[in-house]
Amino acid sequence: MNDALAGNAIRVERPTKTLRELALDKVRDAIVDGYFRPGDRLVERDLCAQLGVSRTIVREVLRHLESEGLVANLPNKGPIVARLDLNEAKQIYEIRGALEGMAARLCAERNDSTIVAALEASLEGIRQSYAAKDMPAVLNHTSAFYQTLFTKVDRHVAWGVVSLLTVRINHLRSMTIKTRNRDVEGPAQMEKIVEAIRKGDGEAAYKAALDHVARASVIAEAVLSAQQTGD
Repeated sequence: MNDALAGNAIRVERPTKTLRELALDKVRDAIVDGYFRPGDRLVERDLCAQLGVSRTIVREVLRHLESEGLVANLPNKGPIVARLDLNEAKQIYEIRGALEGMAARLCAERNDSTIVAALEASLEGIRQSYAAKDMPAVLNHTSAFYQTLFTKVDRHVAWGVVSLLTVRINHLRSMTIKTRNRDVEGPAQMEKIVEAIRKGDGEAAYKAALDHVARASVIAEAVLSAQQTGD
């Protein structure tokens, strides 16, 4: 047998993600999906047992999530799931509106049928996921929709800015997508964006994107206000 082939036959493939990255994904998803709720304490010992990883990895995960704004470290209390700040949420939606409106306009002006096809595929995925009550899939398809919106018109820097906020955006989305009629209203609003892009109407695409973000902002504000009142 060829020595090179023999070597490849027994080569140990490196996992695509490290144990730390897998643990990070698990805890992040647990927060975004509501398994851990705002204000819940995140006890290292308990997380070690639940995740089956070392305390060192848990500490690294909590530090990373703190940098993403999902975890807060309180004096004399330790790490907790961060409470979403209403003012910060408003600012996130302001940034989303400005950037997504710009991207939608540019997509319409590009007059590229592949953009429309990709957006429609993501939108269909969103509808099917809503029907299956698969909320993580709704978030995934929604992120894909907006990635298409930015990257198909070479606005990678703008997408990079949005990506930095993706964790917080998805945390907000995880609340808004569960509200009454959002499974119908959200896709319908996004369909208006796609339709304007299909027609090559930049102004209509811009306004449709702004309207969608504005509606999501109103819903998020109501949810966050109710949470604060409940506290």
